[in-house]
Parts: sequence; C-alpha cells; structure tokens
Amino acid sequence: MARGWKRKTKKAVGEERDWTLNLDVVHPNAAGIDIGNEAHYVAVPPDRDPESVRRCACFTEDLRRMAAWLRACGIETVAMQSTGVYWLPVYEILAEEGFRVFLVNARHTKNLPGRKTDVQECQWLLQLHTFGLLNDSFRPPEEICVLRAYWRQRSEHVAAASACIQRMQKALTEMNMQLANVISDLSGVTGMAILKAILAGERDRYKLADLAHPRIQASREEIARGLEGTWRKELLFILRQELNLYETYQRQIEECDQELQAHLKTLEDKIEPGDKLPPAKANKRPGDNAPAGFDLRGELYRISGTDLTRIDGINVMIAQTIIAEVGVDMSRFPTEAQFASFLGLCPDNQITGGKVFRRGTRRVENRAATALRMAATSLWRSKTYLGAKFRRFRMRLGAPKAITAMAHMLARLVYRMLKYGEEYVDMGMSYYEEKYREHEIRSIRKRAKDLGLLVTLSPTGA
Repeated sequence: MARGWKRKTKKAVGEERDWTLNLDVVHPNAAGIDIGNEAHYVAVPPDRDPESVRRCACFTEDLRRMAAWLRACGIETVAMQSTGVYWLPVYEILAEEGFRVFLVNARHTKNLPGRKTDVQECQWLLQLHTFGLLNDSFRPPEEICVLRAYWRQRSEHVAAASACIQRMQKALTEMNMQLANVISDLSGVTGMAILKAILAGERDRYKLADLAHPRIQASREEIARGLEGTWRKELLFILRQELNLYETYQRQIEECDQELQAHLKTLEDKIEPGDKLPPAKANKRPGDNAPAGFDLRGELYRISGTDLTRIDGINVMIAQTIIAEVGVDMSRFPTEAQFASFLGLCPDNQITGGKVFRRGTRRVENRAATALRMAATSLWRSKTYLGAKFRRFRMRLGAPKAITAMAHMLARLVYRMLKYGEEYVDMGMSYYEEKYREHEIRSIRKRAKDLGLLVTLSPTGA
C-alpha cells in the first residue's frame, strides 16, 4: 500500500492542474495597474487585446487614452496600489470615466516572492483582483476629501508656526533673556508686544515690562528681570526673521479658515430646521489654534447631525480631524468593530499553534486614530465616567496600552453617534466606581464558590 500511495503521489505531482478552477471569478472585466512615478503599466485579460500589457506615461492626455483603451477592452473594474500620491491622478480620471477603482493596500499583494518587474506586478494585480482577493481601501466622498485637504494644510501651517515659536525661544535663551520663564505663551498678546518692541529698537527692560497684559500673573519686576540679556546682532536678526515667518503662517492659517468655512457651508445639512446646537459642556476649551473666525462646532453639528464634543476628551479640533479623515457617513463600516479596525485601534494578536506569540495593534498611520489617542490622554484628570475608566485602564495595563484601549472606546462612541445619531450622556465618575465595585464583589463571590467556600461580605466597621 505504501508503494501504491507513492506511485499515485508521483503521478499526481507530474500532471498539470488548472488552479483557476479552485477560485470563483468575482470581477471578470478587470484590469490591474502598477503605479509608478514616470509611467504606469496596465494589464487586461489576454482575450481582450493582443497586447494585454501596455505602458502608459503619466501625462494627463496619456491617462485619458489609457481610459479609452480600457473602455474598448470592456473593462469595468480596475485595481491599483496606493503608491505615494502618484495614484491620485489615475484614480480621479478613471473614476470620472465611470470605472470602479479598487485602491488596494500594497502589503496585501506582496505575500508571495517574485514579480520583480512592472509587467509582472500589474499582471499579478489583475489576477488577484479577478478572483476577488483584494479589498478596496476606504476613501471618503469627494466633498470630505476637499475638507480633508484644507484641514491638513492648516495643520501643516500650525505645526510650522509652532516651530517658529520654538526657534524664537531658542534665540531669546541664547541672549539669556528668560522671557519664556515669566510668561506662559510667547505667542500671546504680551509676548508678541514685547518681541515687536525689541525688534523696533527698545532696550529698556522696564519699558518692555510695561507692555505686559494686566492678566499676566508675573510682576513687573519679574518680567523686567527676564528681559535682561545680551543684545547680540545675529540673534536679533534670527528673531526678526522667525517673527516675520510666524506672522506669515498666521495669515496662511486665516486663509485656510476662510476656505474651510466656505466649503463647510456647501455640505448637506443633517439636522432638522428647528434643531439648535446644544450648549457647550462647562469648562471645555475648544483647543489650541482653533479657528476664531467662525463657529466650527456649529458647522460640524450641522453637517454631522450630532455634537461629538459632548464626548469627554473630544474638543472641536479633534472632532474636526475625525470628520475630515473619515467623514460623517458610517455606511462603509458595517460594525463599530470594523471601524475601530480601520483606525488600527483594535487588538491584532498573532496566534500560531494555539499560542499567542505577538500581542498589539496593527501599525496604521491614521490622523483620526492619533486624534483619538490625544483625546484619551486628556482624560487622565477628568472627573467623569470616561476619566474613571481610563484611570482604571492605566492602573491595570500601563499608560501606552491604556491610551489605545480608551481611544478604541472613544472610536466606538464616535461611530454610534455618527451612524445612529445617538447623544452621549456622561453617567459620572461615581456611577463607574459603583459599577466597578459591584463587578469586584461578583468576582470575589465567584472565586470563593470555585474554591468551595462561602463568603459573607459586610461593610468595613460593621
């Protein structure tokens, strides 16, 4: 029997097999595109054209000829990798021409070795897409993409302006002027007034100290002591350039706010005509660098139909980042667990042989997930239900895992509010502590029962 089994195995190995019979064709009219910087390689099924693989230049007229060729070949769906930003023009032109474009993750196509050439890569994409083995990546609607572009550009300007402040503080420190130690914000009214006076030629430290705003807690003498230093010419030159650059970025941020406001007004209303914006939660700041020219919180409430800032830890800046990155339509995510997975906030344990050899979350670069982590971090001192839960997470898991776990919970709350229009209601810190106490009592009783013991609990001092 052993010989017969060997002979059958050898014969089975030697015969040719049609592996395509084991897979169902999901997208018969498919094409694959390997995206590049200078050229794209496009593959269609061999029965559609004698030249089934073509090289296409990146110019717009070449992309339109490529779309016409795909239409002539009867192509309906196209799969391509999200390589840098080179895929954007191709995606937009193909979508405009009526093709259904699948933007796939490059990691999902590199599980097997080989395919080192562009021709082989586009054919491999075609084969995988034909059998439905590639998932389409999430891309928000076009109006949300426009909103995201404005918000990301504004965020870049805010980061650059912050870098200018840091360089100004460095120049002042090198001149031994400890202005940053006596006022909290160099970019505030007092800081800007003193910097402009210094660059205008004022050197009397007491006259500079008189420019302080009345709300500054430091005394006039303390501010004057912090303004005594060495007036080095090269450092004053750097200070002037950085201040000019900072003011330029502030003007750019104002322009972004104007474009952002104008675009938000074009988005569809999700509230009834009589609905009014709920009052803001007490002692909740809108966030640093929030737009001051218009009511961003009101606009977000109008286009989403709910107020995400009701969730503890989420201010208007974080809410705007979430909506700009994922939009307000949660229909692309059937469940809140899939939404959390998209953000990279859910566990991704790798198990082999029944043993977990790696714990953690997927490495995902997502601005919305980063914003939710920032919101989770701010709950450390919050006297709310979420604040108490975060402190319990942190005590049990440690800070990094607790931040991810709380960001996961915040993502689920955001999903429910955007999809179902639910309003978040804080149950309070005492409510959570009472629930946790009841949970611990049940756990103690269960462990005692498993050990064959009967435990009677009574309050301390009874």
